[in-house]
Amino acid sequence: MSVDTMLTGASVYSIDVIQDEARQLVEKGVVTRQQPIYVLCQYIPAREWVCVECELERCNILLRDRIGDLMGQEEWDND
Repeated sequence: MSVDTMLTGASVYSIDVIQDEARQLVEKGVVTRQQPIYVLCQYIPAREWVCVECELERCNILLRDRIGDLMGQEEWDND
């Protein structure tokens, strides 16, 4: 699912969806885990960003926190 798909229409802005989108952007190399979360606003339409911000605030996640912190712990198949 693309960010545009996620954030159009009656989409739900759950923290899980936001984390999945952040993970996809990191995997594609568009952003890094060390960048602050607010850089994600470059990839989300401005009218939709307000909803994302509200969900992050609800979950006590700050825009200055790192994307890696938003993504949480990852599982590795080859560990």
